[in-house]
Amino acid sequence: MVQFPRIVFYRALSSRILIGTCNAQQPVFVYGNGKIFIMSDVIIGYFPSPYFFSTYAHLEARNQNASIKIGEGTKINNNFVAIAEHSSITIGDNVLIGTNVEICDSDFHGRTIVQRTMSKPDWAKPVIIQNDVFIGNNVKILKGVRIGSGSLIGNGSVVSKDIPSNVIAAGNPAMIINNIE
Repeated sequence: MVQFPRIVFYRALSSRILIGTCNAQQPVFVYGNGKIFIMSDVIIGYFPSPYFFSTYAHLEARNQNASIKIGEGTKINNNFVAIAEHSSITIGDNVLIGTNVEICDSDFHGRTIVQRTMSKPDWAKPVIIQNDVFIGNNVKILKGVRIGSGSLIGNGSVVSKDIPSNVIAAGNPAMIINNIE
């Protein structure tokens, strides 16, 4: 009940409509010129959990060709950020995502001094998170990463390279530390 005014406020600020519906326990801000698809039984926000009253979920498909897809049965905790600038972010079915997770398909700027105010479509790379992945709190997932089905990403990890299926990966940069049997 306390979140309802905040949910309505962020919905009013949003520039896009979600394609599909989700159970928004926390405000969700949807922005950009791209498409954002939400499959059935997706939950965004969780009480009681940190950041429930002080943050919101940020879903942004910045450009016309950008897209975000969140698969069926996925549960996303508080303070989630997904920004697809020129490419796509695909989150599979039954994925569990902890608090403070950020996923981006781009660096949002070039490397050289001249390029730091530019962003080009060919610099972005899709992010794919397959089914049944568990992503811990405070994880950052960078452009071009594929996380295989059934894998677990430990708290505080920075995922900058592909992670195969059914492994535990953690660290900065995230590395495989064990298999899941």
